[in-house]
Amino acid sequence: MNVRWIVELTEEERAELRHFISGGSTQVRKVKRAQILLAADAGARDGEIAASVAVGTSTVYRTKQRFVEGGLSRALNDEPRPGGTRKLSGKEEALLIATACSAPPEGRARWTLDLLAGEMVRLTNHSSLSSETVRRRLAENEIKPWQKKMWCIPKVDAEFIARMEDVLDLYAENPSPDTPVVSFDESPVQLIGETRIPIPAQPGTPARIDYEYRRNGTANLFVFVDAHNPWRHVKTTEHRSCIDFAECMRELVDVHYPNARRIRLVLDNLSIHSASALYQAFPPDEARRILRRIEMHYVPKHASWLNMVEIEIGVLKQQCLARRIGDLATLKREIAAWQTTRNAAKVRIRWMFSVQHARKKMGHAYPQPAHPALPVAA
Repeated sequence: MNVRWIVELTEEERAELRHFISGGSTQVRKVKRAQILLAADAGARDGEIAASVAVGTSTVYRTKQRFVEGGLSRALNDEPRPGGTRKLSGKEEALLIATACSAPPEGRARWTLDLLAGEMVRLTNHSSLSSETVRRRLAENEIKPWQKKMWCIPKVDAEFIARMEDVLDLYAENPSPDTPVVSFDESPVQLIGETRIPIPAQPGTPARIDYEYRRNGTANLFVFVDAHNPWRHVKTTEHRSCIDFAECMRELVDVHYPNARRIRLVLDNLSIHSASALYQAFPPDEARRILRRIEMHYVPKHASWLNMVEIEIGVLKQQCLARRIGDLATLKREIAAWQTTRNAAKVRIRWMFSVQHARKKMGHAYPQPAHPALPVAA
């Protein structure tokens, strides 16, 4: 007998289904089931509903049946699916996680799924255990024992704190044309050329580039950023040497800030970032003349995030360099266009991290003073 299931919704159920559909839910199956119930309630035939919702008539039939037999919740939601019992108990899963987080066996660099499966057989009463079972349990707990991430962990000591607060104080100052604060760093760039002419995009077809490319060498970018004003400058060179650094310092003093009395320069701890580089590049009188106008401030070791220019370098890479550029001339032209546009738009970095924030967030890492604070004399 061909059973017909009649869907009659209450006003509350209609409102609930309409709200669910208009709510932007990503659960496509539930949205289609809600549309089926609303259409059936309006008197549409199964074939018409199937065509309008883009499902099969069997789906329409089952949705109506489940509504009549179990109500709105059962019609919208999937039934629990049968499956086999889990091979590992809760305690055994905990043992697996502890094992995966421990040191691997002697002679092995890391745990593998097969090694873990064998170890669990040795440690439990299971006669066998598949690597797929191990993989699923580890995935549920977001554990990947074969992966390692390399971090540069800074040593937060008195020197780290002193350098950090020194730089943060510079960023917090009011702008002064007499004593500007300039953040400086460099970044290497690979020159990547095309082996075949790219095909431009057309309506309905994306642009196409060949999977083969040609490496045409490297270049270096010296980047300046004014900490308090919307100005940046990128100098493109073939090398990154102390001579190149010294030339950048001379340009900073004579070209970019000729009227500044003293330029406070924020640097990282690269070996070429030193006063001695200027003596290697210029006669002593010239080196001394430039250094009288520059005051070098160094971020802590392994704390490049404190160098404001790192943010600008990230923007440069994302907006301008995320493509293949095959020669130095093109690189210079493209970076100059990016720099001109960004300076004209008066974009600046708004640094929010201050000494007060540092002491609040990193107070536990600050070294304890040998002597308590003494009262201030009246």
